[in-house]
Amino acid sequence: MALSEQPSARVDFDRPSIARVSDALMGGHDNYAADRALVRRILEIAPESPAMAREVRQWLVRSVRYLTERLGVDQFLHLGSGFPTAENTHQVAQRYNPEAHVVYVVDDPVVQAHSRAVLVDNDFTHISGNDPLHPGETLADVARFIDTGRPVGLVLCGIVHHITDLQEAQLVVKSYVEAMAPGSYLILLHHHNPADGSDADGVAASLQRLYAGAALDTLYRTRTEIESFFDGLELLEPGLTAPHLWWPDGPRLAPLTPVNWTALCGVARIP
Repeated sequence: MALSEQPSARVDFDRPSIARVSDALMGGHDNYAADRALVRRILEIAPESPAMAREVRQWLVRSVRYLTERLGVDQFLHLGSGFPTAENTHQVAQRYNPEAHVVYVVDDPVVQAHSRAVLVDNDFTHISGNDPLHPGETLADVARFIDTGRPVGLVLCGIVHHITDLQEAQLVVKSYVEAMAPGSYLILLHHHNPADGSDADGVAASLQRLYAGAALDTLYRTRTEIESFFDGLELLEPGLTAPHLWWPDGPRLAPLTPVNWTALCGVARIP
């Protein structure tokens, strides 16, 4: 494992961070009082949020497994991956191809430190400390580990809904997509507001207000807006859908709740 050296950023543990809040929702230990306080407020709005976090993780596992096992993709660029937890991208990919290369791009210094400790003995997994919102700098850095002249699995699961300007978000996604070789795949998940007056609509709007009050930029966009990130790409079946509907491993036993409809995901081939 190699780490791209970046200047250390000052970490404010008295303010919640997206990475640490996500860790707390997943039942992790890499979080602080400010993060857990926000999670308690999230649970007041959507008590099933921890289960939804696991749904998202399970979808990512299925999509990476599909690309590695069925389509032969042997390198992945995961932008904004957050804290290492169970069934990370590299663990799934390397289960089916032990020499699959995975690069995580994380600009949070605390996440970098934890990732460095976890991945120190893995020669096929690397960390870039670049800001994933700067595609040019990031792509130049990861070129040491990822050959963009061959197919790449481009993972964008925790980035795009934190870019509040839609045009900027579209440009970031497009910049990465255009740098990938034909036959690469985009794996993208985005927070979703159905905007249909449903309970899910209300939950999405309430969560967006909560994040805004905590000074954490997080948008729940409409289906049409999320579809725009896949313009020009070939969506694989079953298309843009809720995580639990993307080729589940078996019949669903747990009941669905409004929060299950507050994310949309898709996997698309880059022509």
